[in-house]
Amino acid sequence: MSSSVSRVSAAPSAQALAHFSRQLEFETDCWDVNHAIGNNRQDFVLLDVRGNELFDKGHIEGAVNIAHSRLNEKALVSYPIETLFVVYCAGPHCNGTEKAAIRLARLGRPVKKMIGGITGWLDEGFDLVASDNYAQTIT
Repeated sequence: MSSSVSRVSAAPSAQALAHFSRQLEFETDCWDVNHAIGNNRQDFVLLDVRGNELFDKGHIEGAVNIAHSRLNEKALVSYPIETLFVVYCAGPHCNGTEKAAIRLARLGRPVKKMIGGITGWLDEGFDLVASDNYAQTIT
């Protein structure tokens, strides 16, 4: 008797390799973002795509806040066209990253999603910072 896990066979190894390799073209994770930032290897703009109020309450240090609904050429004018944007929102229950990624891709901008968002960041044990008007560190 098979389990619900194995009832549908796994893809052949070559297909699995192609699938998971391709997935990394679209996504990164909280640990990799934190590692890049902490080791002065940040070669991307970390973009918090939530609204201003949520950003002010707690965000990843160094993140830029542009709500996904406000992503347009004018908002990005100070970034060279080849700038890689890594987008995040509240977490897996939020589709703001997908909305932001679609807008960025339509503008011809390189983009990756940070899977997990704020929820994943906190799950990894990393801190958030608040904007000056919320002056506190959130863990």
